[in-house]
Amino acid sequence: MLSEPPAIYGIIGTPLAHSLSPLMHNAAFKALKVNAVYKTFELVDDEELKLFFEDLREKDNPTFGLNVTVPYKEKVLPYIDVIDPFADKVGAVNTLVIDHQRKIFGFNTDGPGFLSHLEELKFNPKDKRIVILGAGGTTRSILSVLCLINQKPTNIKIFNRTYSKAKALVDSLSSKIDMSNVEVVDNIEDLNVELADLLINTTSVGLKGEEKFLIDTTTLHKDMLVYDVIYNPKETPLLKAAKAKGAQTANGLSMLFYQGVLAFNHWAGTDIEDKYKKVMRQALEGGLK
Repeated sequence: MLSEPPAIYGIIGTPLAHSLSPLMHNAAFKALKVNAVYKTFELVDDEELKLFFEDLREKDNPTFGLNVTVPYKEKVLPYIDVIDPFADKVGAVNTLVIDHQRKIFGFNTDGPGFLSHLEELKFNPKDKRIVILGAGGTTRSILSVLCLINQKPTNIKIFNRTYSKAKALVDSLSSKIDMSNVEVVDNIEDLNVELADLLINTTSVGLKGEEKFLIDTTTLHKDMLVYDVIYNPKETPLLKAAKAKGAQTANGLSMLFYQGVLAFNHWAGTDIEDKYKKVMRQALEGGLK
């Protein structure tokens, strides 16, 4: 007797060659003995995205869950039937659930994943001074969740090399989220990194390990957490410089893990046990060795 074909889960975006999500989720499926497989779906343009969703609606399509990465976290919104309230406020989704009637539900697990990592690091944002470098999709999720929690920071300063992009990001979020404690600065010196409790880099600076910095590293200090969403390399030049100053440091691998667990919970319709979360984390860490 032939076994049924596996249910399909996956990630859509471009580029996807270096994504660690398949390692994490396929390890979970295997540990749970679930007949499912997680694949990459590289969609190179908006037309491919449109065709992909047309196919996703077909009743015999075996895909029941997806992650969404750049550049489609906002572009998938028109294709979603039901959007989670947090994702609606953020204006971006990174997790989709497709039911047997081919109805599509959208969630954002990036922001909550980031908060889960802060909790692990024992960093409470309440009344803290936060600096963010960058104004992309990751910034959108992190900024949104920091402005929606009860433990709100005193202030958040954002710098992007293109000022107008950062200003547009904050303006777009302001229609649904209180951004009164957020300031977009035009000059990097106005970030006042020397006064910050948390510095978050969401840019690609340091991705290739190059000794290049957006900020003056002499402003880093021992009483701050420096968080770089880049996780490969494990320690970017920014994190090395921060560690040399005695600062607490963290990369984005745990954020990837936590958002992945939350996505898996949405697909499963329940919280998975800790032993399976451990399998997912080990798969991620093994992927960087």
